[in-house]
Amino acid sequence: MRASRESVVEQPRKIYYSITEVAGMAEVKPHVLRYWETEFSSLRPKKNRAGNRTYREKDVKLVLLIRKLLYDDGFTIKGARKKLQDRRGGDLPQIEIPFTGAAPAPAATTRAAPAPKEPVTAAPKSAPSFPIKELRQELESILGELSS
Repeated sequence: MRASRESVVEQPRKIYYSITEVAGMAEVKPHVLRYWETEFSSLRPKKNRAGNRTYREKDVKLVLLIRKLLYDDGFTIKGARKKLQDRRGGDLPQIEIPFTGAAPAPAATTRAAPAPKEPVTAAPKSAPSFPIKELRQELESILGELSS
């Protein structure tokens, strides 16, 4: 009776799995997992201090998905890679970033850059209107404070 009671109790989920455990779950050999790491950029298990691969739950799910695509669904490695990229892109929400027509700000330097000599042109009509003159005056005053 004691053995049956222990079999009913589920083992707690592990945080990390070894390559041997993951290979057993996926029913492939460890060298196959190491090969898949070279072919699928999203499969990158961490390594511990000893250099052993430590797979997290998300890594295990990815391995099982790759195995399903290759062995069950009949995809080639290239096709499975494309399928994973499409799947990854579909899960992410798309964020629209409006184009203001301005060049990106330069990286911070130790010296102050001189003010541009050409006049600031108006933004295209499709871009939202910003108070460019006020913004420029504010930036010049901040630049003056930093220079002093």
